[in-house]
Amino acid sequence: MAKNRKSFVQPVSRPINEAAVIRNLSLVSIVGNTLLSGFKLLAGIVGNSGAMISDAVHSFSDVLTTLIAWFGVKISKKAADASHPYGHERLECVASLILSLVLAATGIGVGKVGLGNIFSGNYEALAVPSAIALAAAIVSILSKEAMYWYTRYYAQLIKSDAFLADAWHHRSDAFSSIGSLIGIGGAMLGFPVLDSVASVVICLFIVKVSYDIFKDALIKMLDTSCGTAYEKQLAEYIAAQDGVVHVDMLRTRMFGNKAYIDLEISVDGEKSLRDAHEIAERVHTQVEGRFSDVKHIMVHVNPAEQAHIS
Repeated sequence: MAKNRKSFVQPVSRPINEAAVIRNLSLVSIVGNTLLSGFKLLAGIVGNSGAMISDAVHSFSDVLTTLIAWFGVKISKKAADASHPYGHERLECVASLILSLVLAATGIGVGKVGLGNIFSGNYEALAVPSAIALAAAIVSILSKEAMYWYTRYYAQLIKSDAFLADAWHHRSDAFSSIGSLIGIGGAMLGFPVLDSVASVVICLFIVKVSYDIFKDALIKMLDTSCGTAYEKQLAEYIAAQDGVVHVDMLRTRMFGNKAYIDLEISVDGEKSLRDAHEIAERVHTQVEGRFSDVKHIMVHVNPAEQAHIS
């Protein structure tokens, strides 16, 4: 949400090789999810578990969404050009939107199969899962939680919303595997319908995460304000700069994972145009250097009222 937006005001202690981070995140996610989804699909088929097969489909969708996230981040990092003078950051939001739709479609498909089994009423005909399906659920929970923390850490390091969304996809997969574990365990204890109930639970987790990702990406594409707390912090920093008499107007808007700022400041009206320009230029440089999520700030200078100067 925009109102909860945090500023990145602390400089990074060492240079970050973003290309290497993006490559490693994509590789870990693609290889990990491919191996995990293959194992879960095999366990679901051999172990007669519809919940585990649904969970495998969920994990396989991670491969696709990671490719989408990778593509979105790579495009968003491209420098501005004649066709896109403001840069390409919003393309990362487009990638997140596509990712959310893929998640929603996956969740609905999983839920449809589970509901079909539940409403059929023929629970005795449902196959009882075996121990391999239960083991696969445990492996999935541990693996996906580890992938969540790994992806989340590096997504925050490079300030990537698309990879942060991908991290939450890993977390949703871990939650869905918990549902699988409960459903498979219950089915093995004599309640076979619980395997299908677990499939519906997985559906709800997937759809909820897809909604959150869609909402966040949409907010960042609609020039939403960065929030009152962020603007207050920014205004106080600008007002403390040498030569700034008063902050007359401050507006912010989110542009992908970056911020654009429109600013009007008052300076002593007796100063020369050159001096006033130097103050504006200094504010511009200081803000972009201090707040690393600011892509650009436009500074307009007004002559200060006598009341402000005194």
